[in-house]
Formats: sequence, structure tokens, C-alpha cells
Amino acid sequence: MNVPENLKYTAEHEWIRVEGEEIVVGVTEFAQGELGDVVFIEIETKGETLALGDTFGTIEAVKTVSDLYMPADGEIVEVNTALEDSPELVNSEPFEGGWMIRVKLSNPAQLDDLISADQYRALIE
Repeated sequence: MNVPENLKYTAEHEWIRVEGEEIVVGVTEFAQGELGDVVFIEIETKGETLALGDTFGTIEAVKTVSDLYMPADGEIVEVNTALEDSPELVNSEPFEGGWMIRVKLSNPAQLDDLISADQYRALIE
């Protein structure tokens, strides 16, 4: 199971890449494996400011539909539009082309509450 060291994680199986005062968010390799083939991503929150734990979209797979949760407070400044036509990128490239949103953080201190790669590995094992 690929759990990149340079990322932070949530217990809801999302990864977070910190880029200055913004973060990029996606779902982990573990999550996409549990979901199965992703067939649709719905994210209609671009431009909205959401709080930690708020739902920012949904991911639909062959097996189920799941909510996607904000890992920190912030404004969604970009949505990965490639997922509209190619939602399978979440399966094939969960940490690269399968990213979901870019968020301008309102409270960067919340990142301290995210879990490390080692902690995430322990969670999924």
C-alpha cells in the first residue's frame, strides 16, 4: 500500500499535500481500493468557504457513494476538472492526477491535527 511520507492524512482516508498557504486534497490509495472503480465525482463547492469536517463533494464507485470531507477550514479555490471526464484517475493515480480540490487555508494550525504517514499506516493495517 502506497502511503507517501510527504503527505498528511485524515481518518476519513483523505491525503493532504501542503503547498504554502494552500492544500491539495485527494483520497488515499487505500480508500480508492475499498471503494472499487470510481465512476463519478461530484464537487460543486468551488469558491465556497467550508469548515473542517464539512462535506465538499461526493465520490461514487461501483460499490457505494461516499461523502468527501474538508480536512481544514478554507476556501475551495480549484477543483480538478479532469475528474469530470476521467473519474477513474482516482483509481489509477490517487496521489497525482486523481487529486480533487485545492483549498486556501483559513486556519493553517489545523494541519497539526492531521495524521502522519506512519500513523495512517497503523490505522489501515
